[in-house]
Amino acid sequence: MKLISWNVNGIRAAYKKGILEWFAGEKPDVLCLQETKAHPEQLPEELIAVKGYQSFFSSAEKKGYSGTAVYTGEKPATVEYGFGKKEFDSEGRIIIASYDAFTLYNIYFPNGKASPERLKYKMSFYDAFLSHAEKRRKRGESIVICGDVNTAHTELDLARPKENEDSSGFLPEERAWIDTLIAAGYTDTFRMFEKKGGFYSWWDQKTRARDRNIGWRIDYFFVSNDLTGKVKKSYMLADVMGSDHCPVVLELKV
Repeated sequence: MKLISWNVNGIRAAYKKGILEWFAGEKPDVLCLQETKAHPEQLPEELIAVKGYQSFFSSAEKKGYSGTAVYTGEKPATVEYGFGKKEFDSEGRIIIASYDAFTLYNIYFPNGKASPERLKYKMSFYDAFLSHAEKRRKRGESIVICGDVNTAHTELDLARPKENEDSSGFLPEERAWIDTLIAAGYTDTFRMFEKKGGFYSWWDQKTRARDRNIGWRIDYFFVSNDLTGKVKKSYMLADVMGSDHCPVVLELKV
């Protein structure tokens, strides 16, 4: 089973740049998008009704902001759009799709750079997410987590760690939360296969950082530890353009 996660930085912009042609070529079983910045009624029909897939959209109350989408070949048993807390659910950041083999969380985690209040919101969102996932896991569900986590975990995960020690996205408390996630029983699947640095999923567009590979790895696939034996591959599609992020891929034997 092939799953792809991609922060598209605007699904309408991605549509104009040929995402449907790319999608048809990749043929994932599930495609998860973040930062769609659109409501379904704002999208062309061919972007909603992709042949061979069902689509699900979670949109922010604020127009042109945040948002997630899932395209899936297999119909999920259930689809949910939040943690049951309005302060988190109103921004369209959450889609939870339940399959026989696992429960999939497609999450666009908040960015904490705007203000101390948004950093506090981000950390609260992290905690609400993990609490929700743990409840599902305690019910016996295997968990797959994908999306833009908006934090680089270690110094291997960004090109300039020293310069960004005081920047949201690499703050000690943000990085410690990923430690907490891993300690709770989840695995960063990319690090199962690649132990070195130099691999990034986001680059600043204003400074043309992608041309120099001055980036951050902030897009992830995590799995609950009971699934690690089923992970075949986990990698990035760094050559795929169309966003300031690149897609990340997980291949599972299920």
